Amino acid sequence: MFHVTRGPMSLPSFVHDVAWTFAEFVNEESYKFAATGRAEYPMVAPEGGKEPLRAEYSAYTMGSDHDVYQDSSFGIPAIYLNDWPDRYIHTNFDTAANIDPTKLKRAAFIGAASGYCLSQIHSHEDLLRMALIGREGDLRRSYRMLWSQLSVETFAEKDNLLFALYQYELLAANSASSWLQGDKTPWAIELETSGWTADSSEAIKRQAAKTAPDVGRPKFKRKEDPKGPLVVFGYDYFAEHAKAAGVVTPKLLSYEGLWGGGEEYAYEVLNFADGKRNAQEIRDAVSAEYGPVPLEMVVEYLKALEKIGVVEQMK
Repeated sequence: MFHVTRGPMSLPSFVHDVAWTFAEFVNEESYKFAATGRAEYPMVAPEGGKEPLRAEYSAYTMGSDHDVYQDSSFGIPAIYLNDWPDRYIHTNFDTAANIDPTKLKRAAFIGAASGYCLSQIHSHEDLLRMALIGREGDLRRSYRMLWSQLSVETFAEKDNLLFALYQYELLAANSASSWLQGDKTPWAIELETSGWTADSSEAIKRQAAKTAPDVGRPKFKRKEDPKGPLVVFGYDYFAEHAKAAGVVTPKLLSYEGLWGGGEEYAYEVLNFADGKRNAQEIRDAVSAEYGPVPLEMVVEYLKALEKIGVVEQMK
């Protein structure tokens, strides 16, 4: 299955919606060709397959170079295109000969077209066109959020999902205006005013007014060094330095949530440690992304990061 994977919730950006718009276009054109033998843009290589692309719009997953770009040290939105599951990956059949030229052509188009589109944002009129893309992305994420609400047990966690989505959409919408260093984008203004129902607004207000318990009040800020994610292929910065500092492995690293595991939680906890959010707010953010997690686990991990010199507690 071919995935067009959006970025982490710690890095809201409309860039991922641009990528999906082109992926959806290829989905439609390649299906027309497979179903009828005719399409204006079939995106088929002469020596490749002729089946339709089955691209999925996917939540953030880890495991490649995009983890480094989108880490809070750098904050570069990345378009991540990947096959998973893949029958050949990490086997002796993982060779260039087993890459379908048609799929490669389609992936190249999505990447190149997205890059070209982003390079052509020069005016407010261009931002208006991006607004349509952003609103479509908002609707897709809202739909998935509603399904996610069915998986959590308490009304507080349901409110948290809605609140996190609302915050993400505002920041993703305004991320486009950074191209021009201009005012808020039109769809960000809509979100702030009439874009949500009365029930949603009340849920957002309840979540925003929530008071953190004492254990959740400390704020942590990531230090300048080290840069990048703490775990990469073949090396675990946290494990090495925790051992040297006598730090017991935090429970968060082995925690399994509804939609993610320890590595994902740890990656995002560090990304959200910006000196502005307190531990409770960091816990709520990662809970909305990967499933509810105990506050104590998040605090334990943040304090472990503090002991190895990765974050500092704000006074």
